[in-house]
Amino acid sequence: MYKLLLCWRYLLTRYLALVCIVSVMLGVATLIVVNSVMSGFSTKLRERLHGLLSDVVIESMDQSGFADPQEKMQRIWNSPIGARIQAMTPAIEILGLIKMDYRGTPMPPRAVHLIGIDPKGRTEVGGFAEYLADPDNKSDPSFALRGKAKNWHEFRYPSSPPMQLKLDPPKPGDPPLPWQPPMEEKVPAGIFLGYSIGHYRKKDLTPDSVNKDEEVLAAGDEVVLFTVSGQKMTPVYDRVVVADFFKSEMSEYDSNYVFVPLDWMQRLRSMENRASCLQIKLKNYDDAKEVVKALRMMFPIEAGYQVDTWEDKQGPLLAAISIERGLLNVLLFLIIGVAGFGILAIFSMIVIEKTRDIGILKALGASNIGVLKIFLGYGLLLGLVGATLGTALGVGITVYINGIEHLLAQITGQQIFDRSIYYFNEIPTHIQASSVGLVNAGAVLIAVLFSVVPALRAALLHPVRALRYE
Repeated sequence: MYKLLLCWRYLLTRYLALVCIVSVMLGVATLIVVNSVMSGFSTKLRERLHGLLSDVVIESMDQSGFADPQEKMQRIWNSPIGARIQAMTPAIEILGLIKMDYRGTPMPPRAVHLIGIDPKGRTEVGGFAEYLADPDNKSDPSFALRGKAKNWHEFRYPSSPPMQLKLDPPKPGDPPLPWQPPMEEKVPAGIFLGYSIGHYRKKDLTPDSVNKDEEVLAAGDEVVLFTVSGQKMTPVYDRVVVADFFKSEMSEYDSNYVFVPLDWMQRLRSMENRASCLQIKLKNYDDAKEVVKALRMMFPIEAGYQVDTWEDKQGPLLAAISIERGLLNVLLFLIIGVAGFGILAIFSMIVIEKTRDIGILKALGASNIGVLKIFLGYGLLLGLVGATLGTALGVGITVYINGIEHLLAQITGQQIFDRSIYYFNEIPTHIQASSVGLVNAGAVLIAVLFSVVPALRAALLHPVRALRYE
């Protein structure tokens, strides 16, 4: 009992101990905040990637895709792994160009990633409808024009003429002209355009900014899409209309993806009843390895197929994030290491100052183990108090980090979290109980380890020499 009383008295009377407590507290708080923010970014990134890529993807290595996707899906449903699958949908993915006008001025074509889908089937796979801007499309996704998009299209294009590109007639020996859609009046196909293709983020944004994006295209505007035929690799193009915008809050996808009707893409590329990939959603993602193994036997790589999970496709990116997070944790733990050296120095001073008291304790019957426990307990108490206060501070900062960022931006006049880079409205955070527990355990362990040497010196003092010290 006397050991605990002495530890508590030293803690309250030795103001130098506050330095150790503050050092441990700041180290723990820093690690919790950084871990939570990095975990928030990582979690959000994984959710977006997982949703956009589906659980398992079967891809064709042939530019013209594979024939009869419905038959292949039926084979999968009828196989033993069919019971583990929740939804499947075919798609065509190809690079292309988009040509659009900005307020009547033609803009240079830009490269995009064209994805032909069935909107309802893609929604069943997940990670799609919830990112569409129109509320009607969130509940019932369709490429048909609705609401404001339909009204705007009818107002701006009262009668859309057939698209004609001015091409000079071929000269003798020249290759034939690229394929053109039939020259007949028609309603252009609707598309879902990546949000950052039709908008760009304004500069000098603040957390209070209301209009953060400048509109280049509106729902109902027409654009021209270019790509190549799946059979002859000849240029093909068509005029389409923006039915809605796709906004996943990841600039890599929002600035490149254009979703188009699957049947329209098949006709444009001369790929009737063909697809380039099958996207599969599992009932339980834990079954992914077994499902992939079975699918690779059904669709071997020798036949021109490639079967991967979404993690396989994004392996390098996910690995890089994990490595960066681990390295940052190691570096930040040096802050707590500095606190440990402070504990070592202060404890060494305490042992020298309390040499006479240690001698009295030993003369009264305290054993070497008892004295050792006093100083080890003192280090443990410092670590526990510092870790507890650091946890409270770190969790508090993490919970209110967006409000703190807002306040600092108002005080300094500069943005700490640049929304034009991340396209997030708030700093994402995710507090992991396991991570907080590990940080606390590490802080307490360091405090105890750095108190071992002074504790051993105190325990090995001879009582007579200690009493003669003064």
